[in-house]
Amino acid sequence: MAKSAEVKLAIFGRAGVGKSALVVRFLTKRFIWEYDPTLESTYRHQATIDDEVVSMEILDTAGQEDAIQKEGHVRWGEGFVLVYDITDRGSFEEVLPLKNLLDEVKKPKNVTLILVGNKADLDHSRQVSTEEGEKLATELACAFYECSACTGEGNIVEAFYELCREVRRRKMVQGKTRRRSSTTHVKQAINKMLTKISS
Repeated sequence: MAKSAEVKLAIFGRAGVGKSALVVRFLTKRFIWEYDPTLESTYRHQATIDDEVVSMEILDTAGQEDAIQKEGHVRWGEGFVLVYDITDRGSFEEVLPLKNLLDEVKKPKNVTLILVGNKADLDHSRQVSTEEGEKLATELACAFYECSACTGEGNIVEAFYELCREVRRRKMVQGKTRRRSSTTHVKQAINKMLTKISS
């Protein structure tokens, strides 16, 4: 059997937006009411995406990390799920600073991410419109999903799969450019040696 592709995903968002609930819904198709908001968990999951077996490692951050912990999580991750709660405008306003942190830590690489507005079942308490979510996703140049970890509405599985696809695409592109640049280095080194010999 072919070796599976490995993808490291990290979930970010302020405490209480439903990060753990989203991950658990994705992994088990269930909703769990009670969480310890201070816990950070890592999950492993294997799925077949577009006929390729993908092994995911999913880091569910607690949302209460200090700057050093957060930076470590960003360095570790290859793809990021930025989650806000549609009934909590403050959580939505924290997305852009989070994206700026990702850019800062990951530069010069482009950051691979998706934006998720959770708690779509609580439409009556909505503080962030779908249009605002879409507009922010356009600014961040990423896919946008509105869903509910509670009811399972919105395409949570598709959101995670799309992020995996994007991480794989980026890796392939980077792999190609890396190979090309290493052969260029070898050629340059050989040319330098030849120049030295002939001079």
